[in-house]
Amino acid sequence: MKTIQISLNSIDKVKSFVNDITKFDYDFDLVSGRYVIDAKSIMGIFSLDLSKPIDLNIHAEGGTDEIMEVLKPYLA
Repeated sequence: MKTIQISLNSIDKVKSFVNDITKFDYDFDLVSGRYVIDAKSIMGIFSLDLSKPIDLNIHAEGGTDEIMEVLKPYLA
């Protein structure tokens, strides 16, 4: 598992983020405080406080280079 911090501070960013990560078969979790939600769920993302950076847990065994390339625009 790999954890990075991302920023989703606009509606358009949330929509494009979900579209980008649904292309991968891995599980992604967003962690904000004590809340953990599926990062592929737009409704779940909007239940979080998006004014601050959020931790993204990537549940992938190695080979995260391609994922990191896609996530570059969202890095906090």
